[in-house]
Amino acid sequence: MRTTPRRTHGARRALTGALLAGLTLLTSAGAAVADGPSASASPADDGAGPTEAGTTFRTATALEQGQTGTAQASAGDYLYWVFPADAGQRPTVEATVKLPSSARSSTSTWQIDVYDGLRRRQACMYGHQTRKAAADAASVELSCVLRTVRSWSEPWANDPLPGSYYIRLTVVDLPAADLGLPVGVEVKAVSKEQGGAHDVDGALSEPLVPGVSVASAGDASAAPRAPSAGEPEDGWASVWWTDRWLWTVGGGVLAALAAVFGYSLTRGRGRPAHVPPGV
Repeated sequence: MRTTPRRTHGARRALTGALLAGLTLLTSAGAAVADGPSASASPADDGAGPTEAGTTFRTATALEQGQTGTAQASAGDYLYWVFPADAGQRPTVEATVKLPSSARSSTSTWQIDVYDGLRRRQACMYGHQTRKAAADAASVELSCVLRTVRSWSEPWANDPLPGSYYIRLTVVDLPAADLGLPVGVEVKAVSKEQGGAHDVDGALSEPLVPGVSVASAGDASAAPRAPSAGEPEDGWASVWWTDRWLWTVGGGVLAALAAVFGYSLTRGRGRPAHVPPGV
């Protein structure tokens, strides 16, 4: 029995519709996963932030992403905070220094630096990492946008990795007469989720947080380690699952549909009715 052209065209239309529907579903799902909020990337801002800062790496004040940390200090002090950043996030650190209203002798230069869990200084992609404040300026604003945090990296590389990130704020150029003047500081760290486009094949055995090596070397049967400074209370979000799996599976489904569609175009109409079987 011959296949009529109407049925062939109907099958082609059905397969074409299936391909388009699958592509639309894949695109929508991928966008939803990529744009979805992360548990550690955008916490609520309703919690009160810390009101002091540490003076060394060891005494850095823990700061959750989205919180605003404040501190009262003296010009010339080194101020430290620490916050967690997970794989796939691109952290942004912002700081505002409120200068005293009393007359100052000259301009001052302020700088913000960010270090990872290994205390390696991380370069800023862009932002105002160093800024000068005029003698009559009321405040100075600083910012630093880091590179996207990777789940794994070569030992010799300086890529940002999951773990604690230290913020250091200080003045790098100040006349001796202005040392010790009171200043107010506000610091905030937020992250933007970059999605599976920045995923790599590999992961750290443990995020780079203070004390992780000591805990790993201890007794495996010991009680679970409590979250330390610079570590999310609900744990790290980095797992084997990423939205790259969604694109991989969706691509396989679309490839199968394309194969069926191609077969329907090339299989022909079968044996003609006037040709007997076996010929």
